[in-house]
This record gives sequence, structure tokens and C-alpha cells, in this order.
Amino acid sequence: MIRFFLLCLASGVPFALQAAGNPDSGKTKAAQVCAACHGPDGNKPSAPDQPILAGQHYDYLVRALTDYKIGRRQNAIMKGFAGQLSRQDIEDLSAWFAAQKSSLHDQR
Repeated sequence: MIRFFLLCLASGVPFALQAAGNPDSGKTKAAQVCAACHGPDGNKPSAPDQPILAGQHYDYLVRALTDYKIGRRQNAIMKGFAGQLSRQDIEDLSAWFAAQKSSLHDQR
């Protein structure tokens, strides 16, 4: 039992991150900010150089949006959009897109 607790504790950071976002709020924000380029559920980018966001890992999306926001990742369009997002917006958007079905890989 102690071993299980320690395992849960050790893996708790990613799990806690995943629980931070609200997918319903993310859906609303995605319709306002992301849908024009990535599609409402992240499955239909409007150009080949725009990624499919649906089904992407939550923690990856949080990191990518945060990196665009702070300038660690360089893209003028994404810098403009991510720059206006709050931490909660980033978590909510990440939760929404991570929860969507995608044909890019096997679903979790």
C-alpha cells in the first residue's frame, strides 16, 4: 500500500496539471480564439503549417502556449493570441483540446 501511495505521489504532478483545466471553459475560449486557424475542436487546421491540436497531450499544450506567451517559441501569430491568454485560459484550452478525439494517434 505504501508503494502504491509513493507511486501516486511521484506521478501526481502531471495528474494535478491535467486536473487544472476546465474543458467547458476551454471550448468557449477556443471558439473565440483558436477555431479560425485550428477548427472548433482542433481537428481542422485552415493551413498545412498549422497543427492539429485535438488529442494532443495536456502538458504539452500548456507548455507550448506558455512558451508562445513568454516568447520562448517564436511565431508572430501565436505570440499575439497566446499573449492575451491568462494561465487559467491556457489550462482550460489545453484541457479542451486534449479531450478531443484525433485520428493522428491511438487514443488514450
